[in-house]
Amino acid sequence: MIYFKLPFNEGLYSVDEKSNKNAVNFYSYNSLSQINFNGDIIKVTTEELKNVSITNEALDNDTTGFTGENKEEYCNTLQQVIEVIKENDLPKLVYSRRKIFRDFNGIDYKESFNNLCTSYPNAFRYLINDGENAWMGAFSEVLGKFNKTTHEFETMALAGTLPVLEEWSEKEIEEQKPVTSYIQNILETYSDQVQKSDTYDHISGNIKHLRTDFKTTIQPEDLDKIIQDLHPTPAVCGIPKDFCNENIRKYEKFPREFYAGYIKVETEENILYFVNLRCARLYKDSVHIFVGGGITAQSSPEKEWTETELKSEAILKNLVITS
Repeated sequence: MIYFKLPFNEGLYSVDEKSNKNAVNFYSYNSLSQINFNGDIIKVTTEELKNVSITNEALDNDTTGFTGENKEEYCNTLQQVIEVIKENDLPKLVYSRRKIFRDFNGIDYKESFNNLCTSYPNAFRYLINDGENAWMGAFSEVLGKFNKTTHEFETMALAGTLPVLEEWSEKEIEEQKPVTSYIQNILETYSDQVQKSDTYDHISGNIKHLRTDFKTTIQPEDLDKIIQDLHPTPAVCGIPKDFCNENIRKYEKFPREFYAGYIKVETEENILYFVNLRCARLYKDSVHIFVGGGITAQSSPEKEWTETELKSEAILKNLVITS
Protein backbone atom coordinates (compact mmCIF):
# COMPACT_ATOMS: atom_id res chain seq x y z
CA MET A 1 0.00 0.00 0.00
CA ILE A 2 1.24 3.47 -0.88
CA TYR A 3 -0.43 6.87 -0.90
CA PHE A 4 1.47 10.05 -1.71
CA LYS A 5 1.19 13.70 -2.72
CA LEU A 6 3.77 15.66 -4.69
CA PRO A 7 4.98 19.12 -3.58
CA PHE A 8 2.47 21.90 -4.27
CA ASN A 9 0.08 19.32 -5.68
CA GLU A 10 -2.99 18.25 -3.74
CA GLY A 11 -3.70 15.33 -6.08
CA LEU A 12 -3.58 12.03 -4.19
CA TYR A 13 -1.69 9.19 -5.90
CA SER A 14 -1.11 5.49 -5.44
CA VAL A 15 0.43 2.63 -7.45
CA ASP A 16 -1.82 -0.05 -8.98
CA GLU A 17 0.95 -2.73 -8.80
CA LYS A 18 -0.37 -4.47 -11.96
CA SER A 19 2.89 -4.35 -13.89
CA ASN A 20 6.66 -4.39 -13.36
CA LYS A 21 7.03 -0.75 -14.38
CA ASN A 22 9.21 1.29 -12.02
CA ALA A 23 6.94 3.68 -10.10
CA VAL A 24 8.13 4.51 -6.57
CA ASN A 25 11.31 3.25 -4.86
CA PHE A 26 12.48 3.94 -1.31
CA TYR A 27 16.26 3.69 -0.76
CA SER A 28 17.75 3.30 2.71
CA TYR A 29 20.39 5.72 3.95
CA ASN A 30 23.17 3.19 3.22
CA SER A 31 21.53 2.27 -0.13
CA LEU A 32 21.58 -1.43 0.84
CA SER A 33 17.80 -1.80 1.28
CA GLN A 34 14.91 -0.86 -0.99
CA ILE A 35 11.12 -0.78 -0.79
CA ASN A 36 9.71 -0.95 -4.33
CA PHE A 37 6.22 -0.21 -5.60
CA ASN A 38 5.95 -1.33 -9.21
CA GLY A 39 3.05 -0.59 -11.55
CA ASP A 40 1.35 2.53 -12.85
CA ILE A 41 0.95 5.66 -10.76
CA ILE A 42 -2.77 6.30 -10.48
CA LYS A 43 -4.82 9.16 -9.10
CA VAL A 44 -7.01 8.31 -6.10
CA THR A 45 -10.14 10.26 -5.19
CA THR A 46 -10.86 11.54 -1.71
CA GLU A 47 -13.92 9.29 -1.64
CA GLU A 48 -11.81 6.21 -2.37
CA LEU A 49 -9.45 7.04 0.47
CA LYS A 50 -12.40 7.58 2.83
CA ASN A 51 -13.36 3.93 2.33
CA VAL A 52 -9.90 2.70 3.35
CA SER A 53 -9.20 1.93 7.00
CA ILE A 54 -5.57 2.53 7.92
CA THR A 55 -4.90 1.94 11.60
CA ASN A 56 -2.03 0.49 13.60
CA GLU A 57 -3.90 -2.84 13.95
CA ALA A 58 -2.51 -3.95 10.58
CA LEU A 59 1.08 -3.26 11.65
CA ASP A 60 3.72 -5.40 13.33
CA ASN A 61 4.58 -5.05 17.00
CA ASP A 62 7.76 -3.18 17.83
CA THR A 63 10.35 -5.87 18.60
CA THR A 64 13.43 -3.64 18.18
CA GLY A 65 14.04 -3.22 21.91
CA PHE A 66 15.02 0.41 21.26
CA THR A 67 14.20 2.96 23.96
CA GLY A 68 15.45 6.20 22.38
CA GLU A 69 17.94 8.63 23.85
CA ASN A 70 17.09 10.95 26.71
CA LYS A 71 18.38 14.53 26.73
CA GLU A 72 21.40 13.79 28.90
CA GLU A 73 22.54 10.85 26.76
CA TYR A 74 22.04 12.86 23.57
CA CYS A 75 23.97 15.90 24.86
CA ASN A 76 26.84 13.77 26.18
CA THR A 77 27.28 11.98 22.85
CA LEU A 78 26.90 15.23 20.93
CA GLN A 79 29.73 16.78 22.92
CA GLN A 80 31.95 13.90 21.78
CA VAL A 81 30.86 14.51 18.17
CA ILE A 82 31.70 18.21 18.50
CA GLU A 83 35.20 17.26 19.72
CA VAL A 84 35.67 15.05 16.63
CA ILE A 85 34.57 17.97 14.45
CA LYS A 86 37.05 20.33 16.12
CA GLU A 87 39.95 17.85 16.10
CA ASN A 88 39.49 17.14 12.39
CA ASP A 89 38.44 20.66 11.36
CA LEU A 90 35.21 19.39 9.79
CA PRO A 91 32.77 21.91 8.27
CA LYS A 92 29.81 19.79 9.40
CA LEU A 93 28.68 16.36 10.59
CA VAL A 94 25.03 15.26 10.84
CA TYR A 95 23.99 13.44 14.01
CA SER A 96 20.52 11.91 14.41
CA ARG A 97 18.40 10.17 17.02
CA ARG A 98 15.08 8.34 17.36
CA LYS A 99 12.25 9.75 19.43
CA ILE A 100 10.02 6.80 20.35
CA PHE A 101 6.34 7.48 21.06
CA ARG A 102 4.33 4.76 22.79
CA ASP A 103 1.64 6.69 24.68
CA PHE A 104 -1.41 5.56 22.69
CA ASN A 105 -3.96 2.78 22.29
CA GLY A 106 -4.47 3.32 18.60
CA ILE A 107 -3.63 5.72 15.76
CA ASP A 108 -5.71 6.56 12.70
CA TYR A 109 -2.94 6.79 10.13
CA LYS A 110 -5.26 7.86 7.32
CA GLU A 111 -6.28 10.97 9.28
CA SER A 112 -2.69 11.47 10.46
CA PHE A 113 -1.55 11.41 6.82
CA ASN A 114 -4.30 13.89 5.89
CA ASN A 115 -3.05 16.20 8.66
CA LEU A 116 0.53 15.87 7.42
CA CYS A 117 -0.59 16.75 3.88
CA THR A 118 -2.35 19.88 5.13
CA SER A 119 0.58 20.99 7.31
CA TYR A 120 3.25 20.57 4.60
CA PRO A 121 1.81 21.52 1.18
CA ASN A 122 5.31 22.14 -0.29
CA ALA A 123 6.57 18.65 0.68
CA PHE A 124 6.57 15.17 -0.77
CA ARG A 125 4.09 13.45 1.59
CA TYR A 126 3.64 9.71 1.82
CA LEU A 127 2.19 6.80 3.76
CA ILE A 128 3.39 3.27 2.94
CA ASN A 129 3.09 -0.29 4.19
CA ASP A 130 4.64 -3.11 2.17
CA GLY A 131 3.80 -5.78 4.77
CA GLU A 132 7.17 -5.49 6.50
CA ASN A 133 7.86 -1.75 6.59
CA ALA A 134 5.32 0.96 7.40
CA TRP A 135 6.49 4.57 7.15
CA MET A 136 5.01 8.03 6.97
CA GLY A 137 6.75 11.30 6.19
CA ALA A 138 6.75 14.75 4.63
CA PHE A 139 9.82 16.68 3.53
CA SER A 140 10.55 19.17 0.79
CA GLU A 141 14.24 18.68 -0.02
CA VAL A 142 14.64 17.65 -3.66
CA LEU A 143 17.69 15.48 -4.25
CA GLY A 144 17.06 15.67 -7.98
CA LYS A 145 14.46 16.36 -10.68
CA PHE A 146 15.17 15.18 -14.21
CA ASN A 147 13.04 16.14 -17.21
CA LYS A 148 12.98 13.19 -19.62
CA THR A 149 12.40 15.44 -22.66
CA THR A 150 14.72 18.41 -22.07
CA HIS A 151 17.29 16.54 -19.91
CA GLU A 152 17.21 19.46 -17.47
CA PHE A 153 18.34 18.50 -13.97
CA GLU A 154 17.47 20.46 -10.82
CA THR A 155 18.59 20.08 -7.22
CA MET A 156 19.00 22.20 -4.09
CA ALA A 157 21.28 22.85 -1.14
CA LEU A 158 19.20 22.90 2.03
CA ALA A 159 20.77 23.36 5.46
CA GLY A 160 20.50 25.33 8.67
CA THR A 161 17.39 25.11 10.84
CA LEU A 162 15.63 27.67 13.05
CA PRO A 163 12.10 28.42 14.24
CA VAL A 164 10.45 30.60 11.58
CA LEU A 165 10.56 33.84 13.61
CA GLU A 166 14.24 33.62 14.68
CA GLU A 167 17.06 35.41 12.87
CA TRP A 168 19.86 33.48 11.18
CA SER A 169 23.15 33.37 13.09
CA GLU A 170 26.66 32.76 11.78
CA LYS A 171 26.36 29.07 12.78
CA GLU A 172 23.50 28.37 10.32
CA ILE A 173 24.97 30.52 7.54
CA GLU A 174 28.35 28.77 7.83
CA GLU A 175 26.61 25.37 7.95
CA GLN A 176 24.88 25.99 4.62
CA LYS A 177 27.92 27.25 2.67
CA PRO A 178 29.81 23.91 2.35
CA VAL A 179 26.58 22.17 1.33
CA THR A 180 26.19 24.64 -1.54
CA SER A 181 29.86 24.27 -2.60
CA TYR A 182 29.68 20.46 -2.44
CA ILE A 183 26.64 20.27 -4.73
CA GLN A 184 27.99 22.86 -7.16
CA ASN A 185 31.30 20.98 -7.48
CA ILE A 186 29.50 17.70 -8.27
CA LEU A 187 27.26 19.31 -10.90
CA GLU A 188 30.24 20.98 -12.57
CA THR A 189 31.79 17.57 -13.24
CA TYR A 190 28.75 16.76 -15.42
CA SER A 191 28.07 20.14 -17.03
CA ASP A 192 29.86 23.44 -17.67
CA GLN A 193 26.56 25.33 -17.54
CA VAL A 194 25.36 25.28 -13.91
CA GLN A 195 22.89 27.94 -12.80
CA LYS A 196 22.82 28.82 -9.10
CA SER A 197 20.20 30.92 -7.31
CA ASP A 198 20.69 33.30 -4.41
CA THR A 199 20.27 31.72 -0.97
CA TYR A 200 16.82 32.27 0.53
CA ASP A 201 14.51 31.11 3.33
CA HIS A 202 12.68 27.83 2.85
CA ILE A 203 9.70 27.48 5.22
CA SER A 204 8.71 23.99 6.37
CA GLY A 205 5.87 24.07 8.91
CA ASN A 206 7.14 25.59 12.17
CA ILE A 207 10.79 25.84 11.06
CA LYS A 208 12.86 27.31 8.24
CA HIS A 209 16.03 26.36 6.37
CA LEU A 210 18.50 28.16 4.11
CA ARG A 211 18.12 27.07 0.48
CA THR A 212 20.06 27.52 -2.75
CA ASP A 213 18.73 26.10 -6.06
CA PHE A 214 20.73 24.63 -8.95
CA LYS A 215 19.76 23.93 -12.54
CA THR A 216 21.74 22.37 -15.39
CA THR A 217 21.43 19.98 -18.33
CA ILE A 218 22.91 16.46 -18.14
CA GLN A 219 23.12 13.35 -20.29
CA PRO A 220 20.37 10.79 -19.40
CA GLU A 221 23.00 8.06 -18.91
CA ASP A 222 24.61 10.19 -16.17
CA LEU A 223 21.45 10.45 -14.04
CA ASP A 224 22.05 7.41 -11.79
CA LYS A 225 25.68 8.38 -11.28
CA ILE A 226 24.88 11.96 -10.34
CA ILE A 227 22.33 10.78 -7.76
CA GLN A 228 24.92 8.38 -6.29
CA ASP A 229 27.41 11.25 -6.12
CA LEU A 230 24.93 13.58 -4.43
CA HIS A 231 23.64 11.04 -1.88
CA PRO A 232 24.14 11.29 1.00
CA THR A 233 24.32 15.07 0.76
CA PRO A 234 26.10 17.13 3.43
CA ALA A 235 22.60 18.03 4.69
CA VAL A 236 22.11 14.44 5.92
CA CYS A 237 25.72 13.25 6.33
CA GLY A 238 28.42 15.93 6.51
CA ILE A 239 31.72 16.76 4.83
CA PRO A 240 33.87 14.84 3.95
CA LYS A 241 31.31 12.14 3.21
CA ASP A 242 33.31 8.95 4.00
CA PHE A 243 34.80 10.25 7.25
CA CYS A 244 31.42 11.55 8.45
CA ASN A 245 29.69 8.26 7.58
CA GLU A 246 32.28 6.39 9.60
CA ASN A 247 31.59 8.59 12.64
CA ILE A 248 27.82 8.42 12.16
CA ARG A 249 28.10 4.63 12.48
CA LYS A 250 30.38 5.06 15.52
CA TYR A 251 28.31 7.58 17.53
CA GLU A 252 24.67 7.17 16.51
CA LYS A 253 22.78 4.77 18.76
CA PHE A 254 20.42 3.40 16.10
CA PRO A 255 20.52 2.41 12.42
CA ARG A 256 18.99 5.06 10.18
CA GLU A 257 17.09 2.55 8.03
CA PHE A 258 15.15 4.61 5.45
CA TYR A 259 15.60 7.87 7.35
CA ALA A 260 17.91 10.22 5.38
CA GLY A 261 17.70 7.89 2.39
CA TYR A 262 15.80 9.00 -0.69
CA ILE A 263 12.61 8.30 -2.61
CA LYS A 264 12.50 7.98 -6.41
CA VAL A 265 9.22 8.67 -8.24
CA GLU A 266 9.04 8.14 -12.01
CA THR A 267 6.22 9.85 -13.90
CA GLU A 268 5.65 10.14 -17.66
CA GLU A 269 7.53 13.48 -17.80
CA ASN A 270 10.00 13.44 -14.92
CA ILE A 271 12.13 11.34 -12.59
CA LEU A 272 11.94 12.86 -9.12
CA TYR A 273 14.16 12.17 -6.11
CA PHE A 274 13.19 13.34 -2.61
CA VAL A 275 15.27 13.19 0.57
CA ASN A 276 13.44 11.17 3.25
CA LEU A 277 13.54 13.43 6.31
CA ARG A 278 10.72 14.34 8.79
CA CYS A 279 9.65 10.71 8.77
CA ALA A 280 8.65 7.92 11.12
CA ARG A 281 8.54 4.15 11.12
CA LEU A 282 5.15 2.89 12.27
CA TYR A 283 4.48 -0.09 14.52
CA LYS A 284 1.32 -1.44 16.15
CA ASP A 285 2.47 -0.28 19.60
CA SER A 286 4.96 2.54 18.85
CA VAL A 287 6.05 5.23 16.44
CA HIS A 288 9.79 5.78 15.84
CA ILE A 289 10.38 9.39 14.78
CA PHE A 290 13.78 10.08 13.19
CA VAL A 291 15.31 13.52 13.71
CA GLY A 292 18.77 14.96 13.27
CA GLY A 293 20.80 18.12 12.85
CA GLY A 294 23.89 19.51 11.20
CA ILE A 295 26.58 19.79 13.86
CA THR A 296 29.48 22.26 13.57
CA ALA A 297 32.27 23.36 15.89
CA GLN A 298 29.95 26.16 17.08
CA SER A 299 27.04 23.85 17.93
CA SER A 300 25.46 23.83 21.38
CA PRO A 301 24.20 20.38 22.50
CA GLU A 302 21.31 22.04 24.36
CA LYS A 303 20.22 23.98 21.27
CA GLU A 304 20.61 20.93 19.03
CA TRP A 305 18.35 18.91 21.38
CA THR A 306 15.71 21.66 21.16
CA GLU A 307 16.04 21.65 17.35
CA THR A 308 15.43 17.89 17.15
CA GLU A 309 12.42 18.24 19.46
CA LEU A 310 11.04 20.90 17.10
CA LYS A 311 11.61 18.63 14.09
CA SER A 312 9.85 15.70 15.78
CA GLU A 313 6.70 17.83 15.99
CA ALA A 314 6.34 17.51 12.21
CA ILE A 315 5.08 13.96 12.82
CA LEU A 316 3.92 14.10 16.44
CA LYS A 317 1.56 17.04 16.13
CA ASN A 318 -0.19 15.41 13.16
CA LEU A 319 -0.85 12.00 14.73
CA VAL A 320 -4.53 11.30 15.33
CA ILE A 321 -4.81 9.19 18.49
CA THR A 322 -7.87 6.92 18.76
CA SER A 323 -9.34 5.43 21.92
